[in-house]
Amino acid sequence: MTLNHANYQARLDFIQNLLHKQFNLKEDADITPIQYDPSSPFKYNNFVYRISLPSPITAAQALHNGPRQPGCVAIPHGTQEFIFRLANPDAEGMHPATRIENEVAIISLAAAALDGFVPHVVPSVYAWGSAATGRAPGWILQELMPGTPLDDAFRGMDLPQKKNIFAQQAALLKALQDYQLPDSITGFGGVTFDDAGRIVSAAMPTVGVGPWPSYEASFKGRLEVALKRADANPYIRGWRANGVRERLDAFVEHGVPAQFESLSSKQEKAIVHADFSKFYLLYLDAHVPSNPQPPTLTFNSTITTYTATNNLLFDPPSQRLTALIDYDFACILHPSHEFLRSFDGAGGQLRGWSDDAASQALTEAKLHGFPSPLPQPPTQDGVVQWDVAHAWEDALEKGDVKRRPRTIAGIDKVADVDAVLRAILPWRLSNSDILRIQSEEVILKCRCESEERLVRMLGRLGV
Repeated sequence: MTLNHANYQARLDFIQNLLHKQFNLKEDADITPIQYDPSSPFKYNNFVYRISLPSPITAAQALHNGPRQPGCVAIPHGTQEFIFRLANPDAEGMHPATRIENEVAIISLAAAALDGFVPHVVPSVYAWGSAATGRAPGWILQELMPGTPLDDAFRGMDLPQKKNIFAQQAALLKALQDYQLPDSITGFGGVTFDDAGRIVSAAMPTVGVGPWPSYEASFKGRLEVALKRADANPYIRGWRANGVRERLDAFVEHGVPAQFESLSSKQEKAIVHADFSKFYLLYLDAHVPSNPQPPTLTFNSTITTYTATNNLLFDPPSQRLTALIDYDFACILHPSHEFLRSFDGAGGQLRGWSDDAASQALTEAKLHGFPSPLPQPPTQDGVVQWDVAHAWEDALEKGDVKRRPRTIAGIDKVADVDAVLRAILPWRLSNSDILRIQSEEVILKCRCESEERLVRMLGRLGV
């Protein structure tokens, strides 16, 4: 039995009991898992369920629900279906202290930022429970949004259809960037609620530290956390062999400040979804692992990357986006951070220095302009689909997204810092799930290749 499925019935019982208390139910609700694979070897960050009550919410049940918590709205009378997000306490890299509070607060901010979109695209939150005590899992009861995952349709779209989607995504991104944050948010990192219900700065749930006084400080803080985790990793061992650790420490101390000198608008903060969308089959990279399955991976195992737009919902008949969901990784950082973490694939995510020629060519195009005519590479893994990549950049420009790779001076140097951050803890060496299904030979080979790549990267950065 997989780790995900071990407590399957206990989770259902927890939700059922909570719903009975929340709504004074006389009968059980129908609870259906969403996008749940019991055989998956990888731990879910959240277990997501569609809830159908025996009958629609009445005025009396809404009143029984009690006073509203910060970030919540009243449940509309007549509502019968919801989404229930149950945080997985075993999810790697997620710190419970303000995990739920951060997500609810960011949803509240995003709803305000995107209130001009009709129908609304951010789910309302009706109730939540903190994960901070550790006595019970954190949870969020929220609105069931219309639509289907965009990845169900995106792969089969032609270029004009993709351009239509990109234009809508750009409009969402612009609204998030342009939103004026409350004065109570003073730092960079996560957010939570204070005793008065105001949204205030807090630790970043994905690292468990923060907030920081600057974007630069947020990177230094996350680099320090990554190095501590690398110290505890039996394969990486802090990168202390061959003098690599000394170079990393020097980079954190002296290289990071130098990299941030040219960044424009250093103190600018924005809502960063950090998992906004992924472009399906925009980039097929044979070197990036994703979703291998048992049995144990061997030296010659082939891993193919397919990325998807699971956090955008879509109405196929109208070709309209209907929702932006899942704010688990969301935070308050510089607008450039969205491009470092979202839009995964050659069409959107800005990556730091790479020794892959196709990736580097794309980065140059995003920073300095796409060539004309566009390159026409052969159809094979590891190449950029230039027409789609260019369409995304064109959508950002036409959508008047002020902060985008072409207009953020110094973003390339920040992307290089982010590349070092990622390289300190390679997924195939640090994720317990992938380690469990890889052979020792594969792990050691990956360790060797990762060090070589990190050394080349530090050399390019002059460290």
